[in-house]
Amino acid sequence: MFYSEEIIDEVREKNDIVDTISPYVRLTKRGANYVGLCPFHNEKTPSFSVNTDKQIFHCFGCGVGGNSISFVMKYENLTFTEAIKQMADKAGINLPEEYDNPESVKRADLRTRLFEIYKEAAKFYYFQLRGDYGDYPMTYLKDRGLTDKTINDFGLGYSVKSSNALYNYLKSKGYSDELMIKAELVVFKEGKGVFDMFWNRVIFPIMDQNSKVIAFGGRVMGEGEPKYLNSKETDIFNKRRNLYGLNFAKHSRSPFMLLCEGYMDVIALHQAGFTNAVASLGTALTEEQARLIARYVKEVIITYDSDGAGVKAALRALPILKSAGIRTKILKLAPYKDPDELIKAAGHEEFEERIKNAENSFNFELSNIEKGFNLSEPEGKTEFLNKVAERLTDFEEELERENYIAAVAEKYFVSKETLTKLVNKIGGAKEIRETYREAGERIKKNDRTNTADEGLLKTNRFLLSIIADKPEYYHRIKNIVSARDFATPLYKDVAGRIFGQIGEGRKPNVAEIISRYESGEDQALVAAVFEEKFDAEVDEKEREKAFKEIVIKVRRAGLAEEMKAADSNDAKLFTEITKKQRELNKLDF
Repeated sequence: MFYSEEIIDEVREKNDIVDTISPYVRLTKRGANYVGLCPFHNEKTPSFSVNTDKQIFHCFGCGVGGNSISFVMKYENLTFTEAIKQMADKAGINLPEEYDNPESVKRADLRTRLFEIYKEAAKFYYFQLRGDYGDYPMTYLKDRGLTDKTINDFGLGYSVKSSNALYNYLKSKGYSDELMIKAELVVFKEGKGVFDMFWNRVIFPIMDQNSKVIAFGGRVMGEGEPKYLNSKETDIFNKRRNLYGLNFAKHSRSPFMLLCEGYMDVIALHQAGFTNAVASLGTALTEEQARLIARYVKEVIITYDSDGAGVKAALRALPILKSAGIRTKILKLAPYKDPDELIKAAGHEEFEERIKNAENSFNFELSNIEKGFNLSEPEGKTEFLNKVAERLTDFEEELERENYIAAVAEKYFVSKETLTKLVNKIGGAKEIRETYREAGERIKKNDRTNTADEGLLKTNRFLLSIIADKPEYYHRIKNIVSARDFATPLYKDVAGRIFGQIGEGRKPNVAEIISRYESGEDQALVAAVFEEKFDAEVDEKEREKAFKEIVIKVRRAGLAEEMKAADSNDAKLFTEITKKQRELNKLDF
């Protein structure tokens, strides 16, 4: 459905931008704004800014920006209509049924049909496991220690050996080849026919947090490769943004979650009573998954396999969880390989005890760093302490950092003062490198995206931002500058909207203006406009001088464009434009 501007504005106004973004990003107040690590690109220094007054967000690192609606759209991978419905529901707003937007309807319809076909496929797999061909896979699951209740609770199924059984079933239910292909459930091979994606595998339905089936994982029951096969991404499934078992774990009353490597670990732990277990989906833990966890708990205990690969995966996960504001511990599994094996061999009580004794994440990192150095030699110990000092720079809170410095100094017999100096030295160099790296990325992005003169674009942004902040300035220049004088079609449109709001006697509403653009790229560019500011140390006299220079530069560029567009034979028009250009510096406003 397509909603009126009044409805869109009501939804946006009743979803404060800080309240909207806070469940996804850890925000810290800085002056009038809030800052945090951008959820849309990898960074170590916060460049993501939320402006509470204007109700907009903007990342100075990757350039993304917008209002509360555009944030929900981008983060949740929703259409505009879906985001409006979700936010309206949260705010208790009853949405009217209005008229259709073809593109939104098309995508919403595809998502609906994908949910339906996955539900139907899950039913097919479920009954195949319990049918004539299900004896062997059912025995396989029972041999793994799973009860009938657990198998049913998780909706486990079986894709039979016949290479096109699912295809034939879905066809009989009226589903088209096109939808099956878009759902990534079947593969058509030229000259060979159609094949079910997961044939001859035990099936693990993957559900979103609302228990809707959005994908499948399939496991071979022998030595075949790959051992696990996961659904490819679709309009309803993004593996970076989902966690296996979260639909159950979110209802657990536990203050922490158990983070596992695989489906069987999650299922075994749930069966043993640990209903707060989740797993990433065939990949290393992602930032999106960490932020998803942070919406429910603020502590995670990692239960990855005890082998080398599991240790490496845990070490990679620690900074990701920390950046999401999650405290982390590591559960020691040895001598067992994984949680499933530990539960079977030692039982619930032993696992509970190991949870209580889970290792502090920094101590876990420290012990693994130590393995790479010979601490009995001065050179080895020096290299080790340099490595540890670099890790200590990651603690942003001074008190926390000092506590860990003191603990390391005591454990490795080095003075606290010496270690503190080393940490400060490495931290300073690291910050400079990071600043240069992020600045370089911004320059590269500008080089790729800007076709107009960046200086002129910046001048345009400054003028629009000034007028949005101080509408009274518009009345000083309204007879000098018009929306036509701005450098790009987008800036012309934004200027027209700002000038229009002021003309109606309203204070410019930046978040409302952003809502008028459907493109995420346009929303980001508009948000960036209103982040242009004078440096704090610039005094009022200098600001006034700069304002006049900006107005003249924008108008001069507008006149230059008029000159380009003018008919070369129209001498009168050329004379008028030239006269206006000469008079610019004489203007008093």
